[in-house]
Amino acid sequence: MKLFHDGRTRTCDDDNGSGAVVQAELSLDLWHAPVAPGHTEEGTMAISTDASTAEAGAPRTLLIGDMALECRVVGAGESVMLVHGSVVADAFAPLLSEPSLGDRFQLVIYHRRGYAGSTHPERPLTVAEHAADCGALMDALGIDRAHIVGHSLGGAIALQFALDAPDKVQSLTLLEAGPMPVPSVQQFAEGLSALGGMYVAGQKAEAIDAFERAVVGPDYRLGLDRAVPGWFDQAVGDADTFFAQELPAMQEWRFSREDAARIAQPVLVVTGSDSATLWPGFREAYDLQREWLPQAEGFVLPNATHGMQMQNPRDLAEALTKFLALHPLSVRA
Repeated sequence: MKLFHDGRTRTCDDDNGSGAVVQAELSLDLWHAPVAPGHTEEGTMAISTDASTAEAGAPRTLLIGDMALECRVVGAGESVMLVHGSVVADAFAPLLSEPSLGDRFQLVIYHRRGYAGSTHPERPLTVAEHAADCGALMDALGIDRAHIVGHSLGGAIALQFALDAPDKVQSLTLLEAGPMPVPSVQQFAEGLSALGGMYVAGQKAEAIDAFERAVVGPDYRLGLDRAVPGWFDQAVGDADTFFAQELPAMQEWRFSREDAARIAQPVLVVTGSDSATLWPGFREAYDLQREWLPQAEGFVLPNATHGMQMQNPRDLAEALTKFLALHPLSVRA
């Protein structure tokens, strides 16, 4: 099944910069991966409200209010919060093995609510609620201010976090963040609606497969299985989160030119070199974000589509390291 079936682009219903996203009707174990040399990977999963009690780099579950969030903290230096997108909970794990990042920064990856062993909510969470979760995790870890890196829906969460808690955000890196109000968004929404029909029919694995083929490419399993062992089974297990909870959140979220103008932090906007061959909206969003965000610069990651941090973690880590080094915590926007 091809999600973006005909290559057509359509004009968004609201093209005046309001950020309205076209609505569509829709009913609906890498956690112990090796880390960079010089960092520890000792200990077992710990359930604790005291983040300081866990071994460095070890997976842990933090109890924060009435939610539990699985996380790992690797490295030392300025903190970098890695906010994953939909479907692949461990998409950022390959970056933990890249010394260019781990030798200079403290990397925090976590499972957002609804994924893996973190709390699975009984209702859809808004993008703003996911952004608040990121801030709550920072507080639990004793992090006052951090660089925020978000992929896909995680990029939307990063943008919302910068709007809601600007004092906590030093810089933003957006890895094909979305959804964005671009001309091809209706095409994307229609494709998701078709996948929703598969999900409702109980074909969770088939729906996940079709989605990944559409956004990563027909041979997606070759690279992703090698980079993130076990990810597909986990994604199928978390399918209810994506189809029943996150798609409604995507449809409700708004990001406008006026919102973008409020973001003073430096922003690195990233797209995969081959992403637009799968859906033109990836390039449209890349161009829109560079136009709207006052302090944005762009980077095209070679040999990558939407699964970029799993497909080419080395080049992404190097680009991130260069960008983050230019915007240290000692300098505020």
